Amino acid sequence: MSNGARQLYDFRRQIEERGFDKIAGVDEAGRGPLAGPIVAGAVVLPRQQLPFLVCDSKQIAEKKRAKLYEHIFKVAVSVGIGIVSPGRIDEINIHNATLEAMHKAVTHLKLKADFYIVDGKFRIPNLKIPGKAVVLGDAQVDCVAAASIIAKVTRDKLLLELDEQYPQYGFASHKGYPTPKHLAALKTYGPCPVHRFSFAPVRLAHQSLFQWAEDNTAKQDTS
Repeated sequence: MSNGARQLYDFRRQIEERGFDKIAGVDEAGRGPLAGPIVAGAVVLPRQQLPFLVCDSKQIAEKKRAKLYEHIFKVAVSVGIGIVSPGRIDEINIHNATLEAMHKAVTHLKLKADFYIVDGKFRIPNLKIPGKAVVLGDAQVDCVAAASIIAKVTRDKLLLELDEQYPQYGFASHKGYPTPKHLAALKTYGPCPVHRFSFAPVRLAHQSLFQWAEDNTAKQDTS
């Protein structure tokens, strides 16, 4: 095991030494985009071994992420995925939607975990197992890093599908993030059903398009 892999495994090893056997790492992808769902991954890796080195998915090239994604499914004891829709995000806000996606990911594990480690400051509400929140956990804990990759690749695949439905927005290239290209498309076409209307740029684009439609209707009525 390399030094980097040993360091990533060390945190999980400490939890194992406390008597926990199936430790789920949990992370999400998609808090910041203006469109698409938020996706969480949960990964239980084999006890006392780390067969590969992973780190925060955002620091890994896309092709390598895809290979690691496949490898994680092969070697993991269990993998769970949780998805929360844009509409649900608008309903309960992005923070609560993130926790809901994480809860779904853990409960979707085929082999039930007995402990979880989640990236960030907040533990996951309403889980019947103990857990710990670790800031920058995706760069410090192997199973959290693996969950980061599962979440990121899963979400990217979903955005490629949305790109086929709504090609004018360029979801395939920016994955829903507020890039200049995406903001320009929002201004031109307005939001579509998979946008997050509670996010300010989407809300403003929707209001602008609505105002334009009202003004144009008024002009037609007076002509």
